[in-house]
Amino acid sequence: MHFLIRISGKLLHLKKKSIALIILAFIILSATTAFLLEPDTFHNWFNAFYWVMTTMATVGYGDYFATTAIGKVFTIFIYIFGIGLLSLVIGKVIDAMGEMQRRRGAGTLNFHGHNHVILINWSRKTQAAVDEILCYDAKCKIVIIDENGRHPLEQLEQVHFISGDASSDDILLKANIGSARAAIVFSDTRIDEASLSDGKTLLIASSIERIAPQVHTTVEIMQEKNIQNFKHVHVNEFVLSHDAISRLAVRSALQEGNSEVITQLLSRQHGDDIYEIPRSSAWNTYGDAFQALLRQGATLLSDRGDLGINRKLEQPIPADARLYIVADEETYRRIKTG
Repeated sequence: MHFLIRISGKLLHLKKKSIALIILAFIILSATTAFLLEPDTFHNWFNAFYWVMTTMATVGYGDYFATTAIGKVFTIFIYIFGIGLLSLVIGKVIDAMGEMQRRRGAGTLNFHGHNHVILINWSRKTQAAVDEILCYDAKCKIVIIDENGRHPLEQLEQVHFISGDASSDDILLKANIGSARAAIVFSDTRIDEASLSDGKTLLIASSIERIAPQVHTTVEIMQEKNIQNFKHVHVNEFVLSHDAISRLAVRSALQEGNSEVITQLLSRQHGDDIYEIPRSSAWNTYGDAFQALLRQGATLLSDRGDLGINRKLEQPIPADARLYIVADEETYRRIKTG
């Protein structure tokens, strides 16, 4: 018993690969020994291997069993050591799963997926962004980077968490920034001074553009005057913090019902939404596209950022046009597939 305790103690401190090799060697050696001891019982090596596995797993179907005294002694040996080794493996697997879950919650696991969306700095706005992304695509993988030491949405399997400073190359590489679909940098709500918050955002945006310039980057800016400082970073989109809320509040006060329309367009969770559609070869002018889409229940809204195309219905659609419509999801999917 003292010998078994010492052996078990040493095995517990071995690395997982070493334990796996020891168990594999033990099974192969045991199957070979069993076959050599009782060739008439097992007939071939595979049957002996099968018997060793069922014995170690405590299944014991009884279709093969030792008949000689030395074979029974060897069976007792497998009971003691084999079942102990299997229990050790099961314990290691459970421990590894628990460790993986702990590391996931602590944000120390690297992300290896592709075409994911990275959200930087956790806040209520980040929470809303997660909800909106999953509303667009429930299977979309999301990576949150924040200096908080705990996963904010551990219950969501498709949301991965990286703990650390997003301006650090190591942290961005942990989030697999090079394979990301997009990155959104929210202002750090823990910084009270707006200029300092924009400074940190600029540092993060610079790191992203240097490591992965192909990733579509959107940043939240606290002060409009700081937008000029981001021009050289080649950020794709800017969102001025609080500006949209202020404008929406004014429109709601001066034009009743205006805010409800804008709210629908801002979130896919409410009413119709804005979708980009491919250009049909049958459309020569904006008017052709407008009328064809109208018959299908959609309204042509813009070509890229040009909202005035309803005054250009006679103009031909350029080859590089990107057309956006207002419609519900069912109509959009019907137009896209058709």
